[in-house]
Amino acid sequence: MNNENEKLSEYKKLTAEIRKYNEAYEAGEAIVSDYEYDQLMLRLKAMEREDPSLLTDDSPTQTVGASVKRTAGVTVSHNVPMLSIQDVFNKEDVLDWVHRVREIHPDAIFCVEQKIDGLSMTLRYTGGKLTMAETRGDGMIGEDVTVNARVIPDVRESIDTDTPYLEVRGEVYMSHADFDRTNEEQELQGKKTFANPRNCAAGTLRQLDPAMTKKRGLSLFIFNVQDGSPEFMDSHFEGLRRLRELGMKTAPSAVCRTDEEIISEIDRIGEMRGDLAYDIDGAVVKIDRIAYRSDFPAGAKYSAGHIAYKYPPEEKETVITDIEISIGMTGRVNPTAVFEPIRLCGTTVQRATLHNQDFINNLHIGIGDTVVVYKSGEIIPKIKRSVPEKRPVGVSDFRLPDVCPVCGGPIVQEEGMSDKKCINPNCPAQLERHLINFVGRSAMDIKGFGEENVLTLVREKLLAGIADIYTLKDHRQELLDKKLIGLEKSTDKLLAAIENSKKNEPWRLLAGLAIENVGSTSARTIMRHFGSFEKLMQADRETLLSVKDVGPATAAAIVSFFSAAENRELIEKLSAAGLTMAEEVKSAGSELTGKTFAVTGDVHKFKNRNELTAFIEERGGKCAGSVSKKTFALINNDPGSMSGKNKKARELGIPIITEEEFLRALEEGEYNAD
Repeated sequence: MNNENEKLSEYKKLTAEIRKYNEAYEAGEAIVSDYEYDQLMLRLKAMEREDPSLLTDDSPTQTVGASVKRTAGVTVSHNVPMLSIQDVFNKEDVLDWVHRVREIHPDAIFCVEQKIDGLSMTLRYTGGKLTMAETRGDGMIGEDVTVNARVIPDVRESIDTDTPYLEVRGEVYMSHADFDRTNEEQELQGKKTFANPRNCAAGTLRQLDPAMTKKRGLSLFIFNVQDGSPEFMDSHFEGLRRLRELGMKTAPSAVCRTDEEIISEIDRIGEMRGDLAYDIDGAVVKIDRIAYRSDFPAGAKYSAGHIAYKYPPEEKETVITDIEISIGMTGRVNPTAVFEPIRLCGTTVQRATLHNQDFINNLHIGIGDTVVVYKSGEIIPKIKRSVPEKRPVGVSDFRLPDVCPVCGGPIVQEEGMSDKKCINPNCPAQLERHLINFVGRSAMDIKGFGEENVLTLVREKLLAGIADIYTLKDHRQELLDKKLIGLEKSTDKLLAAIENSKKNEPWRLLAGLAIENVGSTSARTIMRHFGSFEKLMQADRETLLSVKDVGPATAAAIVSFFSAAENRELIEKLSAAGLTMAEEVKSAGSELTGKTFAVTGDVHKFKNRNELTAFIEERGGKCAGSVSKKTFALINNDPGSMSGKNKKARELGIPIITEEEFLRALEEGEYNAD
């Protein structure tokens, strides 16, 4: 029974994780790399094969994409479902599929095409005029993005054809040049940059302003005819040729008849992907004769008659030109490799962390060494290995310094630890990181108190510690005279935000103290347990270990922190300044006692879902990660969506309510416990 429970728990965790990644992907955010996502999907498929009872209709293996969010326009039902293409990861699987096709259709030939890494879009032409452009969404329902599509140069407004109706599907993408230009403009305007071209293309197509779409510069490759007259629906290759005659840009495609030709074309595409002006993540093999495709279904999620070979994660060699040392807010020494710029996953990178001395020693890394770099989650550059045969004469493994480059204090390595630390408590680098953490969103969340302000005020010697933040009001005139924050309006706005932060819940203060292993989530749990800083500061190791999610390392860090006289003095200063040091006492057994809620989707009335969960728990309720017969209600601000939790709630007859409905019912006493 234990094994069964563990298996079910793993399955639920895996499906939840994949759904989260699907939602992010459709929203234009890359949380994990394609490779990492593919490995999770392979694991999920294996579990469902081993135990078919796990499989449900809303499993990620049975659905496409994510539920549609109304960003660029209204939702639209697809005339032809926009399904995915089944992925394989070795060439033997490609040939196995090809051989299965030939067993039924010995005369079958194939087209091999680049798998463009972008956002799928379908175009509908009626009487030669563009009448609709739609995103994939969940495969059955997408978004109407016609207004934005019209400003993409590769999208034809009209085509010279007698065909009464033509529907084509393509991939919207962003070239490396347009992506770099867009990110440069974002930086100049002080806005967040995009992680990769695919994210930027997706976000641009789905936003509301066509002028922005035109300015950023999107492109389109057509890769399939979805519906049309017979001359377009016989041969895939011939159909693409006819589209080109109509002025459409189609995905590069090659006709292959033998196994050798198919593998050779896959290899050729793979070898050129680093030189293309855009990103690809695979090669698609298609049955050319469209009528044959329906004989080879691949499940409800995948379109028939196609298979995609996914290339392994892109990695490149480069040479380390320097190793920079910085000091973190806990004193940790952070070595960073600077190398000759290379292009990975659509962006130019030239820096990657070296973690610690053990990492450097294990990989034998020194200035001048050649290393292999890849991107984790297609976002974060990482060094995979060094290339020892290319090490120049005289280069040796880099050694971290024994003296802090910022303050000149000693750097030590604690017994049993990999990291080295500056142990000078007055190190300016640590102070800056401490302060930035303290005012940040995950801690005291002081609006308008950015990193630049912190650095300026430290440099001007107005901030020498956390407690000084609450004395800045006494220096208002100096702030104004030197324009350290800005003009009067900006200065007073920040001072008011600082004053308002005194009312914050105590867990935010705890998270801001930068105690090792104590982040916002654990800080909330700890303060809920102890209720006040007074009780927390008196807790010993054993008492702390009794708190949920507090392990030996965290307990030791908390005891060590509050044992230090300077830290106890800091808490006294903050208390004297008027910060909230104890949780608000709430009556036990409140109105939600005995009721279990599930929460999904975006939240509007709370900062995040964790805050909504805490709100429910503080009133005696419980929150579950999934919908079951025990669920009292599912809270979702998009009750009409086709998400897995919504479907499950409808099947079980569980009410789906918005945050506003939940809060109104709570206020009107509808949830009062029996």
